[in-house]
Amino acid sequence: MNNTADNLFGLVFTNRFTRDLPADTQIDNVRRHVTGACFSRVMPTRATTPQLVVYSTEVAEMLGIDDEQAETPAFAHLVTGNLITPDMDPYAMCYGGHQFGNWAGQLGDGRAIALGEVLTTDNGHQTLQLKGSGPTPYSRRGDGYAVMRSSVREFLCSEAMFHLGVPTTRALSLTLTGDQVMRDMFYDGNPADELGAVVCRVSPSFVRFGNFELFASRDELDQLAQLVSWTIRTDFPDLVEGDDDQPLDVVTDWFAEIVRTTAEMIVEWMRIGFVHGVMNTDNMSILGLTIDYGPYGWLEGFDPDWTPNTTDAEARRYRYGNQPSMAHWNLVQLANAIAPLYGHNVEPLQEALDSYADEFGNGWNAMMAERLGFIGFAGDDDNALFGELGRVLQIVETDMTIFHRNLAQVDVENAEDLSDYDLVQPVADAWYAQPTARVVEEMSEWLRAWADRCGVDGRSTEERKLAMDAVNPKYVLRNWMAQLAIDKVDQGDFSAVNQLLDVLRYPYDEQPEHEVEFFTKRPEWARERAGCSMLSCSS
Repeated sequence: MNNTADNLFGLVFTNRFTRDLPADTQIDNVRRHVTGACFSRVMPTRATTPQLVVYSTEVAEMLGIDDEQAETPAFAHLVTGNLITPDMDPYAMCYGGHQFGNWAGQLGDGRAIALGEVLTTDNGHQTLQLKGSGPTPYSRRGDGYAVMRSSVREFLCSEAMFHLGVPTTRALSLTLTGDQVMRDMFYDGNPADELGAVVCRVSPSFVRFGNFELFASRDELDQLAQLVSWTIRTDFPDLVEGDDDQPLDVVTDWFAEIVRTTAEMIVEWMRIGFVHGVMNTDNMSILGLTIDYGPYGWLEGFDPDWTPNTTDAEARRYRYGNQPSMAHWNLVQLANAIAPLYGHNVEPLQEALDSYADEFGNGWNAMMAERLGFIGFAGDDDNALFGELGRVLQIVETDMTIFHRNLAQVDVENAEDLSDYDLVQPVADAWYAQPTARVVEEMSEWLRAWADRCGVDGRSTEERKLAMDAVNPKYVLRNWMAQLAIDKVDQGDFSAVNQLLDVLRYPYDEQPEHEVEFFTKRPEWARERAGCSMLSCSS
């Protein structure tokens, strides 16, 4: 195609990352170790017949692309990497990381190629990155491509998380490439061809903890200092002092901000029952954004030990209840990476790191109080109530999303007068099994304690329900729902993906027309089916 992107879509590429930071001096796109560089320039592989499956109207609007433009063939070529213009500067980032607690060395963008940064009218700089657009120097043993099933999940989850109010990277589009990609989905020696796909991801930055770790591990301290200062200047402008390398007090403030936003992100994950599944340091955003949607999942039955990642099934390092401590562990690795900049005095860095406990603890307490309809957190008694709820929810398998959404319907004013059976009815739909007398008794006991606590605040039923419904979503992206949409795309039917996207745009609204289909417990057939509960990292 001969048209330029700015003629077609009005995109203004600024490409600060490749303009300002050290580049790989080798231009051949072959797998290799890359030293002293933040990125390698690389071109996407041409897709045979790009076909748009779905796009986010909100992200398109943010970029200045209207619906008419997004429905043109040129748009499908743009977001699969076929349309490369002189003002773009495609690249793959170089970074390392700790994976499942072990240093993995160089990793990098093995199947993601950024087209470059664009300057938007109202949302600053945004990087357009194509996931699944072909091999890069960092592909290692992979082929650089992505398949439709994982790409559907990535697209939908990126947008679902945004509408849930969780810090996240975004997704502009999902396209099929017209090419086949071979994958061994179950790692059982039976590979098969699958539909190739590309997700166009959008974020102010895709820099991760691992970008800094790799430089530190190689003692490339000049490049480390350059990347730290550049990141502060571009993504944390309120902290900047001057145009040169930033002084250590600014670096400390920057790290403290990363600690704060990371804690906030984890609180939001815990609020909605989201489990990332692969919290390696190369999957931790410097902006406190949820990034890299692979084997994620939402809690169905409330279980703090649940992980959606088959690779993590034995150790359960990244299980739901362990996510707060894993975020802290990852922050320790980032602190270790930038510590060489401090010489022998790392005390300011340690103080910033130590603030994580308070940042997360205060955020957790405030969040739980909001979920339960309280005006504010009231101390140890509330903590005891939170802890007892966690215990009661595990006596019988209880759907977390349905329980918290329906809790607002419990008759607080008459809790003491109702029978145990009548009191629990609003939350009974959350149980996966017929409750025993013990389950009903213990749940009703907790509900009465909760009702007493609600009475202290003096909120009306209507005020409390509005407040609770604003933070307890009714609709989340359950794995089995995504899998049903994937099944339809495999048959050439894109309607289910678009319908799910429409529902997930309004996760806190009632949407009665979708309640039967999407506000429901996991069906039994989905308990063991591939893609509906736990997933592998295969894509």
